[in-house]
Amino acid sequence: MAVTLASIEPLNSLTLVRHPACAPGPVEGVEATIARAQGALRLWYRLRGDLTRVAIPGAGTSVRRDELWRHTCFEVFVRRAAQGGYAEFNFSPSGEWAAYRFDAYRQGMRALELASSPAIEARREAGMLEVHVQVMLPAPWNAAPALQAAVAAVVEASDGTVSYWSLAHPAGKPDFHHGDGFLAELE
Repeated sequence: MAVTLASIEPLNSLTLVRHPACAPGPVEGVEATIARAQGALRLWYRLRGDLTRVAIPGAGTSVRRDELWRHTCFEVFVRRAAQGGYAEFNFSPSGEWAAYRFDAYRQGMRALELASSPAIEARREAGMLEVHVQVMLPAPWNAAPALQAAVAAVVEASDGTVSYWSLAHPAGKPDFHHGDGFLAELE
């Protein structure tokens, strides 16, 4: 079954906030919708602003690539409630992606093997970039009765400055791995 941007009802949007250390730039706001269905995570990101001033990677192929966070990309971190380990997923509007697993906070990082590449679809409209993602969750996250998620975005401006967006930010520098950001509850 093909998944398109229209497949997710944009209700119950989560509003991401810019890290306070990041200067205002071309982005007016970032919202996300996240759902869990049939072993998959479905995410819909909406970035609003002056897209002529945002560095948006062009369409490419769906391949695994490290260091996507250095440019415009969308991220989600998933953990089982009361468990120390978590998974990190990065999705570029280009179709490139990355997946990692951690044993604990920033410890034991290694590639997370997926049964199939995430489906990533990006669409630009006047003042809005929409990115829809569907990724099949591997074990142990696919069988967990409840998950917690931290939803985030990295946005690179045309001048090279980067802003960091998340549901919540801990004190100090941007840190999407921090436990304070796992605010989305998924049954």
